This record gives sequence, C-alpha cells and structure tokens, in this order.
Amino acid sequence: MRARAPKGSAVSESRETPWILWGSTLSPFALKVEAMLRFADVPFRWLPARGRFAEALRFEHRRRALIRGRIALTWPAKDALDEFPLVPFLFGPRGENLYDSSAIGVWLDAECWTREAPLLPSADAALRFAARLVDEALDEVGLYLVHHNRWVVSARDNDAGARLAREVRPLLGPLAPLLGRSFAARQVRRLPYLLSVAPDDAGFADLPTRLRPPRRSGFPPTHALLDDAYARLLGGLEPLLVAQPFLFGERFTIADASVYGQLAMNRADPSADARLRHLAPAVHAWVERIARGEFRGHRPDGRLALETAHAPLFGWIAETFVPLMQQNHDAFEQHRARGATRFNERAFDAGRALYDGVLGGHPFRSVAKSFQVRVWRDLRREWDALTTDARAQLATLLPAGVELDRDGFAAGTEILTA
Repeated sequence: MRARAPKGSAVSESRETPWILWGSTLSPFALKVEAMLRFADVPFRWLPARGRFAEALRFEHRRRALIRGRIALTWPAKDALDEFPLVPFLFGPRGENLYDSSAIGVWLDAECWTREAPLLPSADAALRFAARLVDEALDEVGLYLVHHNRWVVSARDNDAGARLAREVRPLLGPLAPLLGRSFAARQVRRLPYLLSVAPDDAGFADLPTRLRPPRRSGFPPTHALLDDAYARLLGGLEPLLVAQPFLFGERFTIADASVYGQLAMNRADPSADARLRHLAPAVHAWVERIARGEFRGHRPDGRLALETAHAPLFGWIAETFVPLMQQNHDAFEQHRARGATRFNERAFDAGRALYDGVLGGHPFRSVAKSFQVRVWRDLRREWDALTTDARAQLATLLPAGVELDRDGFAAGTEILTA
C-alpha cells in the first residue's frame, strides 16, 4: 500500500457502470478487492469467469499492455522494487487501470467511493497506522499461511485446479482443463518459495508425486512454523470477532478486507475450512458473513478504537511480520551490496539472494523479496511521521520487550545470507 493517494479526485462515473475485477477467486488479494468493492457499493464484474471470449480476450490484452508499459497505469505509481502480480487488476469504465489490492483501497477512499466510512480511518492517526499494519501483515505473512493450508492441510481434498479451469474457460476454452491440472502442480512446486517446506516424515506418500508437499535440500522444514503462526493469528482474531462485528469496532476497514481475503481463500478447501471452523468458530462465521456480502453491524458513524483486546493480534504481528520484514530487508541490502540484481521468485528458482532467518523460534530459509522491502520502508516512514502520543498508544499493544523507536521497528534479528 502506498502512503499517498491521488488528490482532488471524486466519483464522477455512474454507479450503474460496472468496473472489471480481473482475477480469480483462488487469489486472496482478488477476494480482498472484491470485499472492498462490495462494501463501497462499486458495481463490478469478475473476468474472465463472468465474460465471453471476446470480452475476456480484450481485457487480457489490456492487462498485458499495462504490464509491458504500453498503456498508462492509473494507480499506484510503480517503483523499481515492485512487481506486477498475475492478479488482481481493476479496470474502470473511463480507462482506469489499477493494481495492488491495498493501493486499490487507498484509491477507493481518495475517489470518494467510501466517503461515509473510509477504509483507512482518517480521524485517528494511531488507528490508521494500526489498520495499515494489520493489512500489510496479512498480505505478507497471511499469504504463506493460507497457501500452506490449501496445498498441505488440504492437499488431499482441494479442487483448486478444477475451479481455476472453470473460471478461465471463457478465455481458454477447451485448453482450460490443462491449465487447471498444471496449476495445481505448479503451486505445490512453489511452496518452498512461499515458506512451506515439508519435513522428511511429512506423510504424503499416498499422493501423486506432483501433488506432494515438497522438501528442499538445504532448507529447514517449516510446517510447524506455519501451523503455529496460523493458530496464533486465529488466537488474536477470535476474541475480537466474538465481541464486535469488525476488527476495530463497528465499521469495516481495510484491515478487515485483508483478513477476509486471506482466510476466505480456504473456504473451498475442505480440510482447511474445517480447521478454521474448529480453531476459531467466530472467525469462521465472520468470513462466511462477509462472503455473502453481509456487512452486519456496519454503521458509517460507528465507533472504532484501539483497545487492550487488540494486544494478542499485535503480539502476533510483532512476533511474525516485524522480524520477517526486517530480516528480508537486511538480506536484500546485503545481497545488493554484493552486486545482486535479481530478487524474488526468479532469484529463488536460481538459488540466488537466499538468506537464513528465524521466526517464533523456528529456522527458515527464504529469498530476499524486493516488494517486501518496499512495504517495510513505507511502514517505517509512516511510523516516523506519527506523533509521540500516537506511537506511545500503539506501543501499549505490543508484547513486553518489543520496542519501537524513531528509526522504525526494532527487530535486532541476525540473518545469514547465502
């Protein structure tokens, strides 16, 4: 998410003219955008799933032209640390071209689609930063947890490949089933990049080789790390959603959209969905309610507040997201100082720009990711811009011994680059 939004803009297009959400319900970021659009009452249609061939092909060409720089990006400004995702993109009726789920939330506020209830609370600086922090933590760490849930916890009963084939059929026709089959194998193969590395005794010998959660030579197993992090996240969310309709009170915010997008990704993954229902029944019911478009309890003037009940959630952020971002940032700087120019998945596949770190007492190996560096730098700048009182208010929600300083989040975690 970018810190600054477009200025001087207003809703000038009829709410009857649909926008195009280019993406898949398999993507947590597309689901996050869907929730924000529904909340803001923005008319939209999913493509390619809800279109015909000619229309789907036209927007696929538009997406490719945008990525190649042949047409203008409306928002956000893209810098050298960013990467375009496969999905989602949001295309407007007047030629608007947007990407990045968090930036789309900023855009909706700036364009006054959410005038009565901004996704990013504007009146309270500490609360605004808190919503930003939850949003980014779920985008970065939550992504690892829900992919692990789909391809490991639901390894035997998810049908994600078949669902993707149905969604892209308007574009690919009879070739869609081939993509569905290759997608499942590709996503399982990518698990170590998404921080999920199986132990030697993972116990998936009954699955076809292409669907077995993989080990990776030289990488410590991380299934326990991800399972623990997921349970602790739910432990922070459950009491909040038992007591109130949304994370910060009576209004839906970008933090709710981000939590929903990640957790809703597993709604159609039977074992993972059952796991959520068992560990956090109130969270599960909340996800189902948002999925139906029922923003029950929402009041545009509803109370939002930071309270002691948020401490477990922010404790989870301090124990997972903060050290992960700091370790990734340090590794990026060290590799770049050595002359590295390739990062992210391409570097991972080549065995380049790797580093070893620790989260929650569990070792892991990952690759330096430039887009996470951008996220971390944005948050540090926003933290530095807060008043002393706002920083002190946020600090009360953090675990004992975790400190924040004027230079950003103090992590102090040693990393080793490989």
